[in-house]
Amino acid sequence: MTARGLALGLLLLSPPAFRAPAAAAAAAETGPRLLFAGDVLLSRQVSQELASTGRSPFAGVAKLFRQRDLVLANLEGAVGAEEACLPGKGPCFPIAPGQLALLSRAGLTALGLANNHSRDLGEEGLEATRARLADEGLLALDFERSPRFVRLGKPGTKDAVTVALVALSLVKGRDGTVNEVPSVEAAQRLRLARRLADLVVVSVHWGEELLEWPSAAQRTAAEWLVANGASLVVGHHPHVVQPPECVAGRPVFFSLGNLLFDQRYSSSKEGLLADCRVEGGALACRGIPTETPLRSSFPRLASRPEPAFSAIEGCRVPLATPFEVAGITLRPVDRGDGLALQGSRGGKVLFTTRAVRSLSLEAGRLAGQEGEELLFALERHPSPLDGEDGVRPYVYAVGPDGLAARWRGSGLAWPLVDARLLPGGRLLCALHRGDSYLVPGPGAEKLHAEVYRWNGFGFSSVGDESAGAACAALWGLAR
Repeated sequence: MTARGLALGLLLLSPPAFRAPAAAAAAAETGPRLLFAGDVLLSRQVSQELASTGRSPFAGVAKLFRQRDLVLANLEGAVGAEEACLPGKGPCFPIAPGQLALLSRAGLTALGLANNHSRDLGEEGLEATRARLADEGLLALDFERSPRFVRLGKPGTKDAVTVALVALSLVKGRDGTVNEVPSVEAAQRLRLARRLADLVVVSVHWGEELLEWPSAAQRTAAEWLVANGASLVVGHHPHVVQPPECVAGRPVFFSLGNLLFDQRYSSSKEGLLADCRVEGGALACRGIPTETPLRSSFPRLASRPEPAFSAIEGCRVPLATPFEVAGITLRPVDRGDGLALQGSRGGKVLFTTRAVRSLSLEAGRLAGQEGEELLFALERHPSPLDGEDGVRPYVYAVGPDGLAARWRGSGLAWPLVDARLLPGGRLLCALHRGDSYLVPGPGAEKLHAEVYRWNGFGFSSVGDESAGAACAALWGLAR
């Protein structure tokens, strides 16, 4: 096994396996090293330069990439032919399938697909891109399958760290797809990520092209992401570097600029790498500049001095406390198409559950302080009752042999959007759609909150006015 093969214990255990190059020996001394880059283009003039030179476009940065445990960049475009481009304004970026091998050979380990070009060729192009990245041993990161969990560091040591990766795009794509913050969907993904990971990294496509300072909308979104659990935010789309800042104690790289792109503006030829390390139980980051020669699209490490970003020098992020239920630590095992939970006590692994599409996990003494601590989960399952692939609440007891289902709910009284335990862990605050199981659809966009109490066999509605007001406030609804 290579040094980095030992250092990178990715919890993506079912095929295809995601691989990464060997890390430098220094990484073992300081803990895992993470590197984040900006926009990558493999179309247009970049593909022409590839054909004419026969050189690797990443030759100027590959050595650095191979010294890091996780290397994530934002991939602009989709695998397929130009004829498959959806109609619409703006450029379309088709990618020849064989060019994705350049990414894995250069030392990248993950590619973000949450951007305004990932669906340039529609859903078929996005699926083709996911499949080809998997063939190359690369993790494809998009909003739909976020969060993804990776385990970095030597397994079984105090340096091992679980990192959750969440990707979203606030820029509308060719097919109209766009994510929103604030939103229930984004909040759910961040909540699950921060519950199970030591660190939560958010890769976000946002801002205005060629604007060298973050917009007011970016700043507002950054504050929301951090408040909802982001340990680190790395941004892209402006195609120029925007200075990073420390937002509520968390490093935010508003824009890393271009890594590999064919734009001719002088500012678009300067990029930034967010170089982060885990050391002493905390994450710390710095910026490494890159540059692209005038008549080329291929980047290299910059000859200019490394920028001193004083705003993030002291912006250290402590690792999160492990998630425990009934004295058992639960860690994520990312199967790609679902999430399994590994239970351990005193460092000894006790069990690994089957994989499900988890949306949320919380611990609470639902029966009161004298009762046992239970696991409340939201999962996505199809149901023959309402015909929907919807949000379903579950209650589990956690023991040395695994999870024992105490209740498998159908969605409470109305179709469920989200649910959380109120402070104290006894009362359940649910966000419901405005329709019903008997007559689904009409009024579904109208949301309302409801409070429930665990009765040992399920949940009963609670008519407590103060609890109802707290529940409505949790979802930002008027009472």
